[in-house]
Amino acid sequence: MKRVIYALGATILVLCFALGSLSCSKTRVGISTTTSLYDTGLWDILEPMFEQEYRVELDVIYAGTGIAIEYGQRGDVDAIAVHSKSRETAFVADGYGVERVPFAYNYFVIVGPADDPAGIGDMSPEDALDKLFTDASSKFISRGDDSGTHGKEKAIWTAAGYDYDNDVVGAGAWYVEAGKGMGPALLMASEMEGYTLSDMGTFLAQQENLELETIVDEGSILLNVYSVLACDPENTNKSVNLEMGQNLVMFLTSEEVQGIIGDYGVEDYGRQLFTPCAGNEPTS
Repeated sequence: MKRVIYALGATILVLCFALGSLSCSKTRVGISTTTSLYDTGLWDILEPMFEQEYRVELDVIYAGTGIAIEYGQRGDVDAIAVHSKSRETAFVADGYGVERVPFAYNYFVIVGPADDPAGIGDMSPEDALDKLFTDASSKFISRGDDSGTHGKEKAIWTAAGYDYDNDVVGAGAWYVEAGKGMGPALLMASEMEGYTLSDMGTFLAQQENLELETIVDEGSILLNVYSVLACDPENTNKSVNLEMGQNLVMFLTSEEVQGIIGDYGVEDYGRQLFTPCAGNEPTS
């Protein structure tokens, strides 16, 4: 499985040319995506499909949404697939992206120890975070990495009546900023017997390695929509391949791939990790 960073593409092409390697003659296409999409293993299936259909080499870069968007703004990739509507809308409005196209959704959940020591299991997400803040007796592990998940956490804190930067950050030893992707943050929560906010897909994909259970999973604020955006070469980097970026959009919203997304996880986890939505904006 290729894990080549797209920013090194030019160097690799030069080396391949020098070596006379025919395998390097294919067009390289880059997409930056969230750790939550990547950690589920979904891209392991989609990457070779895209490469075969379009006869290209696809470089998938995974990072938090904030960093994934920066790759798009710099023109390091041809498309981005992230989950932060406000940032995606700004990405298009600022001229970096052509169009925001939702292609799948799931929900965030608050996970924690099975015995739920903080007693938040019957609460709304907003009340759950309020209880964790007020009691300060159970650890909460935050992504703390400017990711889409971190952005959703901030939104829940705001809905709960808190100023994240002034009230929550540095609130005490109970609040731990991981500064890492979803997988490592879940592992930290498991090892520290604490709570964390996770997208359902990544949690289900890694649950067998964790001592965590779903504690809070209801509330409209937990909706988590994934969108794909082709990057605009006019405002990013002239080398950005708009055609291939748009091909990625068409690929992820195609009937075949939407079916794969909808079925993904059912066999291994007993339920789907994502719900396909092919260009439609889910509301709840």
